[in-house]
Amino acid sequence: MPRLEELRVAAGTDTLVGTLTLPDAPAPADRGGRYPNVLLLPSWLPRGRDGGYDRARHATWFAPEPSARPGLLARLADALAEHGVASLRCDPRGSGSSDGAWESTDLFTRIDDARDQLASMRRQPNLDLRRAGIIGHGEGAAIALAVAIADPAISALTLIGPASRSWRATLRRGVASRARHDAERRHPIVASLDRWAEELIEGAERRESTFRLTMANGETIDLALAGVEQAIHMPPMALATMLDRSVSIVHGALDRWSDPEESALLQRALPPGAATASRTVVSDAGHDLDEAGDEVIGRIAADLAARLLPRDLPPVLLAIEAMG
Repeated sequence: MPRLEELRVAAGTDTLVGTLTLPDAPAPADRGGRYPNVLLLPSWLPRGRDGGYDRARHATWFAPEPSARPGLLARLADALAEHGVASLRCDPRGSGSSDGAWESTDLFTRIDDARDQLASMRRQPNLDLRRAGIIGHGEGAAIALAVAIADPAISALTLIGPASRSWRATLRRGVASRARHDAERRHPIVASLDRWAEELIEGAERRESTFRLTMANGETIDLALAGVEQAIHMPPMALATMLDRSVSIVHGALDRWSDPEESALLQRALPPGAATASRTVVSDAGHDLDEAGDEVIGRIAADLAARLLPRDLPPVLLAIEAMG
């Protein structure tokens, strides 16, 4: 069984709380007893560290969970540990045990939070600074790209259910898909977002500060629009053109948030250095890969573990490595 440790991450004046998962097997002797490691980033909407919707602090936003299956990030953490890879997954700002408010947190802040989580991992003496990766799910895929293009120590990425075009195009296509297959609309916040999608986009493009979402139960959410505007003007496709790292893409065939065609576009946008990136479409699985069996999750973990090759470190990380 993997070993679990709670980790508290300083993110500006706030604190993010997460789980550091360590393999049960000893760390590789050839790397000074340090484990290769992966940061796990969740998709959009309030989610807990395990990757599922955050029903702890946002119980009225989501319908009850019919399945007892662990969230995607928890499943990936366990699978990575079986392959000797440590991982960190945190409650995002405003979810679970972390500080802040989800609805007022913009995209750039979530990118900074991911960098802070990486910095916290790099202070762990049993983690290998030269073999680090990121798994990004949904919006987390865009965040992973934004972090990796500026961080030469990241070895490899796995992007699950990523978009390629702007948030505007992705939301509109998702709204149309969910209108035909309304399983996600059982969640009050999703039904509200879909109903007010065009007004939300227009407000962001007019650079308004907030948009009030009213759910069917009468509850209102004042959603800050800065993050929406940032996502509209920072399409993952543009980020992908600047990435020169190993990439694998996984997409559920029944994804109602990001159509599988989006990840095909994203794969084609990668430069020649990453153009050999693999892309796998998981049949009968949605955005969260809930329907995927453990063997699928195991293959995702094994693929990333094999791609965590040592990287040359910039001077600041060399100094951290030397200090042990």
